[in-house]
Amino acid sequence: MADGLLAGVGLGSQAMTPQPERTGWAVEEEPAPLEKGLFQDEDSCSDCSNHDKPGSSLPSFVPSGKIHFPEIFQTSQLLFYERFKAYQDYILADCKASEVREFTAEFLEKVLEPSGWRAVWHTNVFEVLVEVTDVDFAALKAVVRLADPYLCESQVSSFTLECMNELLNLKEHRLPLQELWVVFDDSGVFDQTALAIEHVRFFYQNIWRSWDEEEEDEYDYFVRCVEPRLRLHYDILEDRVPSGLIVDYRNLLSQCEESYRTFLNLRSSLSNCNSDSEQENISMVEGLKLYSEIEQLKQKLKLIENPLLRYVFGYQKNSNIQAKGIRPNGQKVMHVVSSTMMTGLLRSLLRDRLCQEPCKEETEIQFHSDPLSAINACYEGDTVIVCPGHYMVHGTFAIADSIELEGYGLPDDIVIEKMGKGDTFVDCTGVNIKISGIKFIQHDAVEGILIIHRGKTTLENCVLQCETTGVTVRTSAEFLMKNSDLYGAKGAGIEIYPGSKCTLSDNEIHHCKEGILIKDFLDEHYDIPKISMVNNVIHNNEGYGVVLVKPTIFSDLQENVQDEIEENRALKIPTSEEAGTAERVDLEELIQCATGKMELYTRSSLSEQVEGNCEIVNELVAASTQKGQMKKKRLSELGIIQADDNLMSQEMFVSIVGNQFKWNGKGSFGTFLF
Repeated sequence: MADGLLAGVGLGSQAMTPQPERTGWAVEEEPAPLEKGLFQDEDSCSDCSNHDKPGSSLPSFVPSGKIHFPEIFQTSQLLFYERFKAYQDYILADCKASEVREFTAEFLEKVLEPSGWRAVWHTNVFEVLVEVTDVDFAALKAVVRLADPYLCESQVSSFTLECMNELLNLKEHRLPLQELWVVFDDSGVFDQTALAIEHVRFFYQNIWRSWDEEEEDEYDYFVRCVEPRLRLHYDILEDRVPSGLIVDYRNLLSQCEESYRTFLNLRSSLSNCNSDSEQENISMVEGLKLYSEIEQLKQKLKLIENPLLRYVFGYQKNSNIQAKGIRPNGQKVMHVVSSTMMTGLLRSLLRDRLCQEPCKEETEIQFHSDPLSAINACYEGDTVIVCPGHYMVHGTFAIADSIELEGYGLPDDIVIEKMGKGDTFVDCTGVNIKISGIKFIQHDAVEGILIIHRGKTTLENCVLQCETTGVTVRTSAEFLMKNSDLYGAKGAGIEIYPGSKCTLSDNEIHHCKEGILIKDFLDEHYDIPKISMVNNVIHNNEGYGVVLVKPTIFSDLQENVQDEIEENRALKIPTSEEAGTAERVDLEELIQCATGKMELYTRSSLSEQVEGNCEIVNELVAASTQKGQMKKKRLSELGIIQADDNLMSQEMFVSIVGNQFKWNGKGSFGTFLF
């Protein structure tokens, strides 16, 4: 026995506690997080304060049910870093998949009491109290006998004492350790035993896959499999993974396990077949197909287990939401959302929205208690009216049809708050979606608050309280935002992708990491985004008000453009005074063209915010001009002459004018090179 290996650890304020894992037993009171983990430093023991019983460092619970079992060690609420440290430093270390059982057995020999403790043998059918007399470490099994007095709770009434003795005899009184829950002992002697069994149980329930041993052992098993699966498990517990992705992962896992069992049975049958038989040839073909299917499923599982790639997988899923189209009867429905419907509110709705003018046709009205159910019930052309209230929603607003979502009142009175961290809040793929008069609140999220994958989305008179990115405008999507307030994004308030169209008018974008981020569009496969920014106030952002992402090679290419400009100037060399006048006129014409106004702006009247607008225009024009030069060069190599060199610059902007940039940490505009 390795004395002193179990030491206390104090939990800081930043430690996140997952929800209790499902064991089949309900605990009367939700236990607090474990204050002591397995194999941790003694120094932090002074911080511990959660001792349920003197002498023991672990909490306990009483299994619910008709039978009064003794208290059980509560070990299922270990934190991520406690399990991570145990597996990495003490159990698996740098072992290969084929060595997992051997390393686990060696670990158990050091920390597990070989006999003298009681446990509840817990299965899906029954629970029974047993006493451990020995441990077979190599087989990861305990030798047990029924405890006295006999305590058993079963879903089947036929489990008598005689039946249980017969079942144990069939199993030679040897039970898997992961099926045993150690009975609580306040002396602290069995703390390490309880924790060691918990680590084994958790590993084989959540980490180990039946096909792991057949994987190539190119590097240690912990790095390749344990760490990503452990992180995924806790990301799911902490609600950081989109719910749809969780369902996909579990379905893929079930499919892979079923296919692998079929593959093993087929392989076993092949070993018993006569060589060169027709049946063997057919089985080999089936085996190859199964093997290929299993490999594809395993790759998909690894994709979701990877914390960086799983969101790409989730984005591809969300962007393929199918629209319902027009309702089969051709009717449009008005959905009214209210937690409680009072007579006064109903009268106001009838006066202001439902019966504004005589209708030629009767309109069906459906009532909902939450916005998500109303969105899910929508077809093409429907309208959702959200009455004043604070609505807590779980799940994603997946809007695939052209609908209108509007608040009845002021945005601060109509609040939709997202619960759960993994899902996107509002996911738009409809042709023409309109959202107005609503405040959206997002907490500690992984995905952005609003993503427009395709189609046009209009956001007017709304408030967006973000956590990650604010609004993402994907390639080929169109976004119009008017009179709205966006703040709090840990990334960019608005991300504009190449090939998109974004119109921002009279908004406030503030207290984000970056105000607006324009993705790199210089690649030949990307289209230039069309951007309009009029009378927005972009302030108090940590970085830039507007930032353009572009490759480092861009600076080298700019020199080539400058050389080409010099060659063009050599054909007609103006005086320095003429050149200065021409440059000023070009800039003024560009601003006028962009704003659609014919008044001249003199340099003396340029305010700070106009200078910020000019800076953005200059940089974006330079970038789009560079793209035009690159395209021209590629076309010339193919023998195609481009007619208008300025086309690329002119098509990018509808308007950029009147925007105010205040108190941004790095200034109004900047570039990010990659």
